[in-house]
Amino acid sequence: MNTDMTDEQVVALARSEAAKARAGAKSLSRRSVATRVAFIRTLREVIVRRREEIIDRIQQETGKSRSDALVSEIFGALDVLAWIEKFAPKHLAPQKVHTSIVLMGKKSETWCEPLGTILVISPWNYPFYQAIAPIALAVACGNTVLYKPSEWTPLSGLIEDLLAAAQFAPNWVRVVYGDGRVGAALIDTKPEKIMFTGSTRTGKVILQRAAEHMIPVELELGGKDAMIVFEDADIGRAAAGAAWGGLTCTGQSCTSVERVYVHERVYDRFREALVAIATAIKQETDRDGDADIGAMTTDFQVKIVREHVEDAKAQGAQQLTGTEWNGQSRLIPPIVLDDVRDDMQVARAETFGPVLPLLRFSNEEDVVRRANDSEFGLTASVWSKDLVRARRVAAALDVGGVSINNVMATEANPALPFGGVKNSGFGRYKGALGLHAFSNVKSVLIDKDSGKIEANWFPYTRRKYELFTDMTVNYFSGGPAAFVRFLRAALELESYANKAGKNGR
Repeated sequence: MNTDMTDEQVVALARSEAAKARAGAKSLSRRSVATRVAFIRTLREVIVRRREEIIDRIQQETGKSRSDALVSEIFGALDVLAWIEKFAPKHLAPQKVHTSIVLMGKKSETWCEPLGTILVISPWNYPFYQAIAPIALAVACGNTVLYKPSEWTPLSGLIEDLLAAAQFAPNWVRVVYGDGRVGAALIDTKPEKIMFTGSTRTGKVILQRAAEHMIPVELELGGKDAMIVFEDADIGRAAAGAAWGGLTCTGQSCTSVERVYVHERVYDRFREALVAIATAIKQETDRDGDADIGAMTTDFQVKIVREHVEDAKAQGAQQLTGTEWNGQSRLIPPIVLDDVRDDMQVARAETFGPVLPLLRFSNEEDVVRRANDSEFGLTASVWSKDLVRARRVAAALDVGGVSINNVMATEANPALPFGGVKNSGFGRYKGALGLHAFSNVKSVLIDKDSGKIEANWFPYTRRKYELFTDMTVNYFSGGPAAFVRFLRAALELESYANKAGKNGR
């Protein structure tokens, strides 16, 4: 993990790797989008072929169940790559843009150009997906990448090996291992952009350091995602959704369901259904895919889960499942908490573990207010047969994404942008907006090379002021008659401007 390096060695490593990435940018940026996408296609084929080997590595470092690794990491990464192959050429191509009639004869376009080098700092909970997805998006846009994986789940050598097998040039993606000191040193090399996924605390540190160099940052941070179940929802399906949304990856996802608000009329039925599902969950780091969830990845996260559960119970919450856990093992069983209040730590701070706190609500206004009373705003879900109501509630939630009658679904679609508000970060990653986030979207206006003098150019005279006023008033007044007066004034202004511009005042 390079933790034994001196500060001077850390800085030297960062500068060396940044220099290699900048050198690689010259060759990558010259390649067409179609050529870059061809490398993405090859990478997808390599991952499909070597999927079992990749899952082995993910399990070794994270403790996930095999199916968790397949569904959330392998399939998710492949889906993003397939989307890039199909849609990146369209979204990165020059786009024609509307040009106002006052700019008659001109054309407007936007061009997507590479930024240069992107620093990607990824989290420990999805070490494969959160490597492949941002790397592929950045490379498709023509950028080289400095990739720093988490020191807790670095997958040492794996990403480089896969990229080499996909015939990526060595300097297109530089994988740099180490702890936070390495990340800080890489920021100081002044990459053109930073993409960080991780905790809000670390995100604030990165943002502060990036600000010193005026480096733009995409931050995908923590969440305390609410699930809202109305009285008309299908209780069996909603309970199954809550179980998967709160327990997949053993609850170690920024978009995990961390608060379950259930309407008081169906609360008891929902609780009974959820408890039945939670107690049937099979947990182990398996070898054949026959397990639902695996272990927690780090001991420090186990400690946070223990503290949240103990605090809730001390304040009157009831633990309905997982009572056999000793508070130390990384194999934390699904924990359903009843009688949870909004002011409890487990309902406010990010737990990031397999804990499902249940909270009652009585009406729409009440639950929206409570769901929004959070420092986080990543995603949420709304469950109701009344889609008018579901859409209304979704619109009222202060989050970056909402799944209606599903859970963790907005991030499952690679065409949808992903990101949050408040302390969940800012910027949008994936989809067309994600491609544009990794691009310099250049505005271009094209005019003919003629002898025409523009009406807004010097000299300014009393007569030009009168004509420009007449044109302005009629252009923005609306209506057919005003438009005719606008055209008359514009033509007279154009004629006058050319004479004045060529002959002087």
